[in-house]
Amino acid sequence: MKRLALSGLLTLAMAGGAAAQTNLRVGLAEDPDVMDPSLARTYVGRIVFSSICDKLFDIDENLKVVPQLALSHETSADGKTVTIKLRPGVKFHDGEPLDAAAAKYSFDRHLNLKGSFRKPEIAAIDSVDVVDPLTIRLNLKAPFSPLLAQLTDRAGMMVSPKAAEAAGDKFGLHPVCAGPYKFVERIQQDRIVVEKFADYWNKDQVFIDKITYLPIVDSTVRLANLKSGGLDLIERVLATDIKAVRDLPKVKLSKAVSLGYVGLTMNLANGPKADNPLAKNPKVREALELSIDREAINQVVFNGEFVPGNQWVSPQNPYYQSKFPIPKRDVAKAKALLKEAGVAAPLTLDLMVPNGVEFRSVAEVVQSMAAEAGFDLKIRLTEFATSLKQAEDGNFQIFLIGWSGRSDPDGNSYSFQTCGSPQNNSKLCDPEVDAAQNEARTKSTLEDRKAAYEKVAAKLTPKGGGPILYLYHPQVLVAHSDRLEGYKQMPDGLVRVIGLKLK
Repeated sequence: MKRLALSGLLTLAMAGGAAAQTNLRVGLAEDPDVMDPSLARTYVGRIVFSSICDKLFDIDENLKVVPQLALSHETSADGKTVTIKLRPGVKFHDGEPLDAAAAKYSFDRHLNLKGSFRKPEIAAIDSVDVVDPLTIRLNLKAPFSPLLAQLTDRAGMMVSPKAAEAAGDKFGLHPVCAGPYKFVERIQQDRIVVEKFADYWNKDQVFIDKITYLPIVDSTVRLANLKSGGLDLIERVLATDIKAVRDLPKVKLSKAVSLGYVGLTMNLANGPKADNPLAKNPKVREALELSIDREAINQVVFNGEFVPGNQWVSPQNPYYQSKFPIPKRDVAKAKALLKEAGVAAPLTLDLMVPNGVEFRSVAEVVQSMAAEAGFDLKIRLTEFATSLKQAEDGNFQIFLIGWSGRSDPDGNSYSFQTCGSPQNNSKLCDPEVDAAQNEARTKSTLEDRKAAYEKVAAKLTPKGGGPILYLYHPQVLVAHSDRLEGYKQMPDGLVRVIGLKLK
């Protein structure tokens, strides 16, 4: 009997030891794309990156830029050089030091790697100098006011030169950065696992041993798993589920108005699919906008919780152009515009929609509204990552897609609106837009930059011929178990793990 009792105690002790390792289980609305900071472009990817790849800078709750891997920065009087001091003692997950040479390598990689989505974000950088072992100098082609804001995201993520050189184009399969957690494994469409990095520079603020990210497209299933304890946190709670979440006794809801937007990207010149009246005639694009009631979408799909909008920043943003207010729905005028454009109704168009409950609901409301004006929108539900690839390839006419947003308006506009930019899937190319965007980048005051963006807005409303029909700005809605302590939601929608504890 004593031997059995001792055996039982040993089993309990071993079980207790195993239970002591904490594992935060996070439900994602999609499976991220490639986990390479230079090549990645998805919102869910940014959520995972926030645990494995620190940046030179971050933002605080007031959207102010604060140091992370950097200690400080100094901009020259002419605005053309930025000197950055690096934090000492930082190591990559492979044990290599994060020094000035490694930082220069990361910048050069962002700028020169084939297919890099970071290149247009930091294209103002002409060269990077190593000043001393912990100091780099960014030499700019011209003053670039959004630079620090860009470095609070993937352009500011540093990668291990040793690991990147060894992996080549396979680096995204096993990223090596300098964040609080190191990459362990990924099974596509199933899970991404990361573990606490013992040599992290801020390890005293890392309290959870492991994080498992689980892509679960169905929001109902995500919420059910949170209720049952199978997940500890879920992102993108449906607005229609807010009341249900608040009524759950052991679940908390965190929210913030997103920096991003959701809109209809229209293919203007990206391959054969652009051979249609919507692409060729701005009157048809204006007619489509006038067929839509943004506030009705907000009420029907989101219970009035989101913020209707018609620009790349929300009406609450200081850069919003009030000179171009949200137009009211006018079906009669929409029909008249189609007639002026010589278009016989119904005009049939392909509407590609990432497969998800809210996007599907928005698409159905838009489809119904547009039909009254003479548009026949054929909804084509597509897996999220596939939809991004098809958009790049021009395999769409209209694409319902969101952007998670950036703290500086440049991050919501430049890459989508300028000639040849990698996220400009519509293939808009207007020299006047490019000139105004570049002017906004060189100015330092809000007033001067806003004046430049006014020129952009004048050209890029659907009436002016723009390629994106902006619809609304979401609320970032994250629900988590009350076992999770210290969680704060930021407007950029990322799940920051520093300081979090699991009871």
